[in-house]
Amino acid sequence: MPIDGRASGQGRVFQTGGDQYIEEHHHHYGAGTGSLLAPQPVGPRPPQGATVPDSVRVPLVGRAPGILRDRADLMERLRTAVTGPGGDVHVLHGLGGCGKTAVAHALFTEAVRDHGRVGLWVNASERISLRAGMLAVAGDRGATTGELAAAASGQRAAADLVWHYLDHSAQRWLLVLDNADDPTVLEEGGWLRTSPLGTVLVTTRHATSPLWRGIGSARHPVGVLPEADAAQVLCDLAPDAGTVESAQKVARRLGCLPLALTLAGSHLSHQLLESWSMDEYDRKLSEDSTALVDQGAAGTGSGQSRHLVGRTWQLSLDALAGQGLPEATTLLRLLSCWAADPVPLSLLMPVARGEVDFGHLDPPLARDRVEPALRGLLDHSLIGMVEADGRRCVQAHGVLLDSVAAGVPEVQRGVLAEAAGRLLEAALPQEDAVPSKTPTGWELLAPHVSRLLQTAPGELPAGLAVRIARLMHHAGNFPGALKQARYAAGTAERCLGSDHPVFLTARDAEAWALQYLTHFADAEAVHRQTLAARESVLGPDHPETLRSHLALGLSLNQLGRHEEAVQSVRRAIDGQRRALGADAVETLFSRSMLLEILPELGRSEEFDEAAKVTEDCDRFLPPEHLTTVFAYHGYGEGLRLLGRYAEAEPVARRALEGRTRLQGPEHPLTMAALSLTALVAHGLGRLDEAIAIQQQLLERRERVLGSEHPFTALSRERLTRWQAEARPDRP
Repeated sequence: MPIDGRASGQGRVFQTGGDQYIEEHHHHYGAGTGSLLAPQPVGPRPPQGATVPDSVRVPLVGRAPGILRDRADLMERLRTAVTGPGGDVHVLHGLGGCGKTAVAHALFTEAVRDHGRVGLWVNASERISLRAGMLAVAGDRGATTGELAAAASGQRAAADLVWHYLDHSAQRWLLVLDNADDPTVLEEGGWLRTSPLGTVLVTTRHATSPLWRGIGSARHPVGVLPEADAAQVLCDLAPDAGTVESAQKVARRLGCLPLALTLAGSHLSHQLLESWSMDEYDRKLSEDSTALVDQGAAGTGSGQSRHLVGRTWQLSLDALAGQGLPEATTLLRLLSCWAADPVPLSLLMPVARGEVDFGHLDPPLARDRVEPALRGLLDHSLIGMVEADGRRCVQAHGVLLDSVAAGVPEVQRGVLAEAAGRLLEAALPQEDAVPSKTPTGWELLAPHVSRLLQTAPGELPAGLAVRIARLMHHAGNFPGALKQARYAAGTAERCLGSDHPVFLTARDAEAWALQYLTHFADAEAVHRQTLAARESVLGPDHPETLRSHLALGLSLNQLGRHEEAVQSVRRAIDGQRRALGADAVETLFSRSMLLEILPELGRSEEFDEAAKVTEDCDRFLPPEHLTTVFAYHGYGEGLRLLGRYAEAEPVARRALEGRTRLQGPEHPLTMAALSLTALVAHGLGRLDEAIAIQQQLLERRERVLGSEHPFTALSRERLTRWQAEARPDRP
């Protein structure tokens, strides 16, 4: 049947005698002229799930903070960009949960309310939501239904359409691309561009994407809050839960992470059956921080994974696995065995060299995949690069490590803890009774040893904790050594028993620390208990038993029981000569200790014979060995006690030079050597010199030990007395 039709303007008439499929598109970018003039094609449809967002004019996010804390400088830079000429892209990058979206929300609100900008908000977390959101932006800026349908069906370039209408917007705008954690989503199709009419703000966990550099963006790291501001966030949300001081404790435990703070404050403010204070919440956090914090999600109005502390990191790990880096999960699990302190990259080198096998874990971590896995964790802001004590380190947030550790499969926990311990063991300085010099770098490992001992108590972590205590002792940190040794001893006793060698070693370290803290009676009691246990468990001639004889002798000397002290030290020396040899470091060290005891008994001849240890140290030990310095220090002190000041002077100066060179000017034993030089100068009648040295010593001890320390008080008393001697005519 013939069909008559008529068209006018830009209309078309098509006539056919059979089934035909006809498409015709006319794309125009004049004002209001773009349209789809043909019937809708029977062809591709928008991808399933690509629904248009409810709004691009309202940030579709979880609960935003009523007050944005600490971000004043960042907000000022972004505010300047929004009110400026336009054409900028700004990238907020950082760890999940650090508040990037909160900053974007605050800027969005200001731009609309105070600066007359059109605010446009798009969820850029995945391709579907980005495409749908950007097409909605085009519609908001004037694109017609026909143009949008063509773009949605794949009949025209969607990104070109969007940016045409952004470039021809009648109003200036701010476009927020939120949660762009996979920059390839923006890169494919050219979604990220610039326009003279507006500013683009991107929030992402991906800090180092080439896309950010290629677009010429300004990048802004967003980190955790300062403690005071973090505490105020809790007080903002739960003002009746406690004091600012209590809030600071909770904030500190949560690492000042904004997401965790928001959830914690919401939990505290929405309790019905219980009403915890900040202090009670802090105690509960010690049991299961991640699970407890996530209970606050109900009060924020969002339970999405992105808004849960316990799941937010998994989004990044899933993305890394999708990019071919499943090993990043295993590497982060290894890091979760340690503390939230800087981890020296050197600690991971044995993994990269294949010296520690992770091939049987799931996912496996091959030696050649360590570098890519590290890079992936850095790129996704799961770890950051920092410098500590001049060493390159990586660092992860404490709450992140807690949640990752909680998610480690049970079958892998022991394997990971063992590997973490072996890596620490390899990185610590080799154990030596008296090291050649104070080690450097081990201080960074101390918190990781403590964390491992806390989460996976056993023989290896406890032994490492004792080594840390000894290193602290040799570095002059006697309070730290005491605390570390007691913690190691308590844990070792619970998990290994009171007769285990590691427990006894921890008790030995505790007693040495007590001794150097001048708690001589307590030190003597612990040394005696340790000696008895070692004789029973290890035998009377075991090196550790002999070491306890030496330690007990030194404690007895400090208590004025000099005869007993000589007997105990000689017992150690005799046993060490038989078991270790006359030229062994421990034997020479024990011999040097006699030099401080024999003068107390007035045994000059025995002292002169014992002083030959200095010659043996020079002969058998490497140059500048610390045991040699100990020997000369003891020799100088003994000469002083015997009143042989002229002989003591060069010996004391050599001891001071050695201690200063090997242990630093503010080490307690260096200050003891400085004290010796002052006493020798006083004994030689050089009063002005003695006063000057004593004044210097008092200043150091006040600075390092504190004004109330017994050695500080002794220096102050001597200085006062010597100054009075120098001015006998004054009252």
